[in-house]
Amino acid sequence: MLIIPLQLLSFSVAQRPFGATYVWSSIINTLQTQVEVKKRRHHLKRHNDCFIGSEAVDVIFSHLIQNKYFGDVDIPRAKVVRVCQALMDYKVFEAVPTKVFRKDKKPTFEDSSCSLYRFTTIPNQDTQFGKENKLHSPSRYTDALFKSSDIKSASLEDLWENLSLKPANSPHVNISATLSPQVINGVWQEETIARLLQLVDLPLLDSLLKQQEIVPKVPQPKRQPDLVNNSNYLDRGILKAYGDSQEDEWLSAATDCLEYLPDQMVVDISRNFPEQPDRLDLVKELLFNAIGKYYSSREPLLNHLCDVHNGIAELLVNGKTEIALEATQLFLKLLDSQNREEFRRLLYFMAVAAHPSEFKLQKESDNRMVVKRIFSKAIVDNKNLSKGKTDLLVLFLMDHQKDVFKIPGTLHKIVSVKLMAIQKGRDPNTDTGYTFCQRIDQSEYSEHTQKTTKDELLNLLKTIDKDPKLSAKEKKKLLGQFYKCHPHIFIEYFGD
Repeated sequence: MLIIPLQLLSFSVAQRPFGATYVWSSIINTLQTQVEVKKRRHHLKRHNDCFIGSEAVDVIFSHLIQNKYFGDVDIPRAKVVRVCQALMDYKVFEAVPTKVFRKDKKPTFEDSSCSLYRFTTIPNQDTQFGKENKLHSPSRYTDALFKSSDIKSASLEDLWENLSLKPANSPHVNISATLSPQVINGVWQEETIARLLQLVDLPLLDSLLKQQEIVPKVPQPKRQPDLVNNSNYLDRGILKAYGDSQEDEWLSAATDCLEYLPDQMVVDISRNFPEQPDRLDLVKELLFNAIGKYYSSREPLLNHLCDVHNGIAELLVNGKTEIALEATQLFLKLLDSQNREEFRRLLYFMAVAAHPSEFKLQKESDNRMVVKRIFSKAIVDNKNLSKGKTDLLVLFLMDHQKDVFKIPGTLHKIVSVKLMAIQKGRDPNTDTGYTFCQRIDQSEYSEHTQKTTKDELLNLLKTIDKDPKLSAKEKKKLLGQFYKCHPHIFIEYFGD
């Protein structure tokens, strides 16, 4: 087992004899102690002790940026995905098999909210997500790692070299202090809102600043009487068995949504199930109609922070797709976990059902338009948002369903800077990674003021000169007044 004495942690990673291995062990420790591992449902099947691929990327991304093992070099998300692929190749974790995506080839790590993974060695339960953080050296899990793989320090050095990452001489490693989950969550919340305010123009800030108080907690569907419940358990079991027997992505996505339907609707689906289960067209029609009926009368999943809807739609109208995507990622991060998971499943189903090669939903309509029309109100029902902008927003969410639940790299950096400042006892607000205003010296301010004033006066003079609605008498009077106040601008425009 590789032992790294605690007193050496203040030295540089590059000076340690096994620097590459130390960084690797630290990544494993962070992933095992911070990623949320729990029982999850996928295609109506429960999987124990799983975590989501995109969340693993978020955890490692934040860890590498915060500790700056590779200095101030920019680490794109794609490189973190490759690190996760290496972790899976070396059996640190494995993909949870699903019938839909099972293929006889080397497993590929997916940075997706739909991909599930499981550790090959179970970390100490005291350090699981949601429990109190305890102080541990990253070498704590190295022994388990080396038992399950043939990895060597030289191999790890090759890995970082292939990723164009080199351990820095002075990384900002500080594991002598620990932050409570409340502090960490508070920083994430605060910086998510602050970053969102940078990207989206909001007329009022109250709804955003108080969003924790107003996010609606959508109640689960009310259970029916016991007689229906007994039938429901049997019907859900039948549908589960059917879903497990299929290798159709459309059906798998649909059955994932059935968990949120009321008992009576599930009973009706089971009772109206086609006598010929191989008639997939009839099965899909039944499921789509049932899911569409439920969500057409349900409270919208994204009906909090209505002003943000319009801000994101404006970005899309102006062709600022990348900024709109980041704003959407921030917006969805503010969702409570229950609504976020339900929306993730619904959006995945919508994206699959909208594909033109899938089951034809209506004979004379495009699948994409049918899905948009039926599910729009289940996502956004904002009276202040025009129909055109609502459609644009819903289609954008469908087209980017694989990316909207990821955490932006910009936010990772901002949060890491602030958490590092808190750990070191500094004022966390002195360097947040971005500024709403910037101090400049007096000469720069004066120069900027003069230039801006001159440009605006020239624009005003040009407007007076070119305005066809002004009579010759009115134009002469205005030009005369302008000349008296700003003769140098007048002469610059008209000449001597």
